[in-house]
Amino acid sequence: MILEHAILPVMPGLEADFEAAFAEAKAIIAGMPGFIDLRLSRSVETPNEYLLLVHWESVEAHAVGFRGSPEYDRWRALLHGFYQPFPVVEHFAEVHRA
Repeated sequence: MILEHAILPVMPGLEADFEAAFAEAKAIIAGMPGFIDLRLSRSVETPNEYLLLVHWESVEAHAVGFRGSPEYDRWRALLHGFYQPFPVVEHFAEVHRA
């Protein structure tokens, strides 16, 4: 299992619109092969920043399967206009768990 991590810097003042768009977009990603689950959290200290954590079966399920799909075009149309700057996405493999 792989964990995708992204800090999403939403342009100030657009947080409510972003959250509404994400509510629609999460159904897109949830239906993708290899998707396990996701969590979106809002920063307490920096309210226009969000932390997106998505568990995938593999990096390929995200990077090739989802990003190469027609569904990704809809995801991008819903969300990518909110970010400034564009987020960096990284993948992590678990090492320890308590």
